[in-house]
Amino acid sequence: MEANTRSTGRLPAAFLTPGSSSFMDFLGAHQPEMLPGNRQLPPVQGVVEAPHGTTIVAVTFPGGVVLAGDRRATMGNMIAQRDIEKVFPADEYSAVGIAGTAGLAVEMVKLFQLELEHFEKVEGAQLSLEGKANRLSTMIRSNLGMAMQGLAVVPLFAGYDVDRGRGRIFSYDVTGGRSEERNYATTGSGSVFARGAMKKLFRDDLTEEQATTLVVQALYDAADDDSATGGPDVARRIYPIITVITEDGFRRLGEDEAAELAGSVLQARLEQPDGPRAALL
Repeated sequence: MEANTRSTGRLPAAFLTPGSSSFMDFLGAHQPEMLPGNRQLPPVQGVVEAPHGTTIVAVTFPGGVVLAGDRRATMGNMIAQRDIEKVFPADEYSAVGIAGTAGLAVEMVKLFQLELEHFEKVEGAQLSLEGKANRLSTMIRSNLGMAMQGLAVVPLFAGYDVDRGRGRIFSYDVTGGRSEERNYATTGSGSVFARGAMKKLFRDDLTEEQATTLVVQALYDAADDDSATGGPDVARRIYPIITVITEDGFRRLGEDEAAELAGSVLQARLEQPDGPRAALL
């Protein structure tokens, strides 16, 4: 499939032959060894040690959806990286938050971005949000062999559905099983603690500002009980990645915005270390 630099400079026939609008199908037909799921690991004893990303959270509000993640990657009991990027735009109206084996997860996100871009160029239209969620499910399923060797990737997918006019969230398991979540969702090692916080604080009438505050509160609670989740690091100016997706598209909060939001949460925790209280009734 490589171009012949000594010929006339024409593209290889593979690039000129009509086919599927799926980039994965194209790659699988012409260079299948490039797909992550087709790579073979050498024989190993025990669990493969590799950096892992941890907690990702998402919450809907009437105008869209917020997707956020902490910045810590761990390898065993060690902190492998303090400022890893875990939340990425998939296209103009959707984003992916990664948990699991960091290297494979980032590679999968890049392939997913290519998949959506390829479809749009071939078909001349964007894939529906439901279709995007299904494509990501297929990619996760293709990584099942790696997952069985301890190199699992379990992302959280969120976006603004322009057809329905609202934000939606999709979660996955290691086999590629897909579920649409109502109101909020979490994944990663601190997901149990983050979900507990979101369960108590969520309301149907959240504003965008309240939704972004909620995800920071949830990530703080996750970091409070899960050593693999990193809380706001004021000394190093490392704050959660917070993204908002509305009818205007994908937007990532700037560092100053994230710092101000995290700072307000930290200040409130000085008076209430366990966070805001939910009403009993």
